[in-house]
Amino acid sequence: MSAIAARVAAVNPVARLLASVPLVLGLVFTIDPVSAGVALALELLLMPLTGIGWRRFWRVTRIVWIVAPLGAVTILLYGQASGAVLFSWAVVHVTEGSVLLAIASLLRVLAIALPAVVLFAGVDPTDLADGLGQVLRLPQRFVIGALAGLRMLALLHDDWRAITLARRARGLGDHRGPGALVRQCFGLLVLALRRGGLLATAMEARGFGGDTPRTWARPSRFGRAEVALIGVGALVAAVAVTAAVVTGSWRFIGG
Repeated sequence: MSAIAARVAAVNPVARLLASVPLVLGLVFTIDPVSAGVALALELLLMPLTGIGWRRFWRVTRIVWIVAPLGAVTILLYGQASGAVLFSWAVVHVTEGSVLLAIASLLRVLAIALPAVVLFAGVDPTDLADGLGQVLRLPQRFVIGALAGLRMLALLHDDWRAITLARRARGLGDHRGPGALVRQCFGLLVLALRRGGLLATAMEARGFGGDTPRTWARPSRFGRAEVALIGVGALVAAVAVTAAVVTGSWRFIGG
């Protein structure tokens, strides 16, 4: 791992969150292929600097590469019709405008989702909570409660497996279909609520619900590397928006 990649990997999670904000703001108000395409190209050029490696990159972002084309196909077939008609059948109308709209939507989803997924890959929830509480000064009760909830998510898989084995031991494992799935989901919900109640009581007993300002075991630092990462995100967004405005392809969604 290069020195730059090591610095990016050690950046405060709050800076990763703030670096994504300019990209989202720059692309969410327009739907044109130029701004999204430029942003996506710059992001892919900068991706090796994160040190994630292309093999891991494809692994952690594969869901994005699956969902984005599906959404683009939907817009292609059922989007707003404009321009020359290329194909028409029943409620399906493929026009020049819907093709451009589908391409722009595909690029925009990739440009927004890929950096967010890569930047937050491997982020420790505790480090994120430390940053939200110390850097952004969010309410401590909200931050600690959210952290406890994230920690409990890992137990859902074990609970699901335990419920499955218990149903199988009672001779209910062969019952399949929507009804069996709903009953098993309800059992998982009951277990989650019980564990949440016990966790809330335990945290309350340890003083997590008080109004007294808390201390933090680990300081969350925000320095030059964090500012540089946010600056890179803002620069990518600025270049993408400028390219769209200069080429005349900027298309404000509200307009």
